[in-house]
Amino acid sequence: LEAVHPGELPETYCARVTAAKLDAALLRLAVRGLAAAPILCADTTVAVDDLILGKPESDADARRMLTLLSGRSHRVVTAVAVADATRRAEALSISQVEFAPLSPAQLDRYIASREPFGKAGAYAIQSQAAAWIVKIAGSYSGIMGLPLFETAALLDKFGFEF
Repeated sequence: LEAVHPGELPETYCARVTAAKLDAALLRLAVRGLAAAPILCADTTVAVDDLILGKPESDADARRMLTLLSGRSHRVVTAVAVADATRRAEALSISQVEFAPLSPAQLDRYIASREPFGKAGAYAIQSQAAAWIVKIAGSYSGIMGLPLFETAALLDKFGFEF
């Protein structure tokens, strides 16, 4: 599901994975015989140029990703999708994040904290890594993993008011 297809752009990848998660959730509802209800799914990816950085698989992988992010800008792409029995809607949030240069000691401490694991690009903006962020352009909540503006707009289409 989360394997990157050859030549796949980060935006396409993120939208595809989110759509697949939504399809799986809708199927699960049907198989279990549950009443139709709106389902929301999202996925986030980090990209340096068009190189997609998934979740690190090891300390070395986390170090590789964080070294790529060090001292430069990257994109954070979050796709969100909502569906019910008859309708479906999707949105994409794209933000730019600039990291300060990271020292080997900073990388050592961060990786030792185990925080990079389970996170696209090996970091979470809402935790220790926030100290390295020079600036962002875009959606803070999108960088966290659920872009609230786009999500609210999608939910509005399904009759939820904010």
